[in-house]
Formats: sequence, C-alpha cells, structure tokens
Amino acid sequence: MNRKFFIAWLVLFIAWMAGSFVVHGALLGPDYAKLTGTLFRPEADAQKYFPLMILAHVILAGAFVWIYARGVEAKPWLPQGMRFGIAIALLTIVPTYIIYYVVQPTPGELAAKQIAFDGALTVILGVIAAWLYRDRSAA
Repeated sequence: MNRKFFIAWLVLFIAWMAGSFVVHGALLGPDYAKLTGTLFRPEADAQKYFPLMILAHVILAGAFVWIYARGVEAKPWLPQGMRFGIAIALLTIVPTYIIYYVVQPTPGELAAKQIAFDGALTVILGVIAAWLYRDRSAA
C-alpha cells in the first residue's frame, strides 16, 4: 500500500458516498418512502445508524481499490475500469438485490432499479479507480 492507494481509497470513498446519495437518496428516495415503516426504517431512526453507513463505505472503497490495484494491467484504463466495475457489480450488486428480493417484500420494480442504478454507479467507480491507476507514461 502506497500513497496512490490511500488517495484512491479516499477518492472512491467520496465518490461512492456521493453516488449512493444520488442513487438511494434522490433516484430511489420516493420508492423507499413508500416502504418506510414496513421494509425501511423511518428517517429519524435511520440517522442514528449513519456512522455505520460511513464505516461500510470506507470498507467498500478500500476493498474496491485494493482489488483493482492488485489486478491492474498495462492496458487502456477506460475499458479496464469498465470491465472491473461490471465484474464487481456482477459479484455484489446484482446477486445482493436478487437475494433481498427473495427474502424481503421488496417490489420487483424497486429491485430492478436498485440493480440498474447501483450497477451503473459501480461501473463509474471502476472507471474512477482505473483513471487513478492509469499509466501516465503511456499517454
């Protein structure tokens, strides 16, 4: 682990938190509001657990960068980042929301939106990681 790793970790943490706010706060907020009290905590209750949300995103960003840094190749950074984001989405986002759909009374339309929006965010995060780890000497 070097300076580049820690900078990438911080950048990915910020991007992931911001992206999650857009996805879950803005895009999916109205869908979640319909399920408050049955599937989701009321906002005031959820805020008590926000430090755990921050911790989760710190862990996510660190693991994301760590895995990317171990597998980065001397290839064009943009397609490499997109492939990585897709792979991570297929490993985490897609199966997680499918499992949630099976075990929780999540509406199918919401599960599909969660997969699409969080999947897109994960691809964007892959591109950011690839850009941070790009080979500047090849440019």
